Amino acid sequence: MRPTDTPLEDVLNRSTGPRRAEVQDLLDLFREVSGEEPVVWAGRIIGFGEYLYTYPSGHSGVAPRFAFAPGPSNHTVYLAQDFETRWPDLAMRLGKHRSSKVCLYLTRLSSVDMDALRQLIVLSDPAPQ
Repeated sequence: MRPTDTPLEDVLNRSTGPRRAEVQDLLDLFREVSGEEPVVWAGRIIGFGEYLYTYPSGHSGVAPRFAFAPGPSNHTVYLAQDFETRWPDLAMRLGKHRSSKVCLYLTRLSSVDMDALRQLIVLSDPAPQ
């Protein structure tokens, strides 16, 4: 995955109606947490900052330090691996959501505890300053 020259507005406009306003709320939250400006990665992911990683296998690369992807039916927030088992109290406080190992899927921000979301984002920082 790499940063691209895709205009931020192109990615933001994939969400419409009330979900588009929620994307602005996520942008504000991620800017606040990261202290960085957004950059489009892989043509669809909005990333803030970057970090270098190296797996035990020796594979290495660069990834956004914080990221989310807006979409027409949900927002995908990228968090630390196994975030739900690492911080179960915060995951339970979140409210309505779906998840996988590193992805948090939010249909509507109005049904989410934003403080719990903020804390999960902060705890998921792969390169704390």
